[in-house]
Amino acid sequence: MSGSRKETVLDLAKFVDKGVQVKLTGGRQVTGTLKGYDQLLNLVLDEAIEFIRDPDDPLKTTDQTRSLGLIVCRGTAVMLVSPTDGTDEIANPFMQPDGA
Repeated sequence: MSGSRKETVLDLAKFVDKGVQVKLTGGRQVTGTLKGYDQLLNLVLDEAIEFIRDPDDPLKTTDQTRSLGLIVCRGTAVMLVSPTDGTDEIANPFMQPDGA
């Protein structure tokens, strides 16, 4: 054991100065360059871009974005952090075709 040092489940050190996608409670979704974080999962993102949500369905995002610049995401609102490199969006294999 390493003594009194606390180990976190999420090791964000490997994502510093790299692109990340962050999903927040309430449905907001932002991408940006991770510049820093703390043990409470407060995140500092540079060149952040928010994906605008669909007014009819707040859980869906649209193709519209807005630039936010340098932001702090409060740790209590962070639900998901994932790297932007190496991820691709695919079609949902569980959706039924309209004719079925």
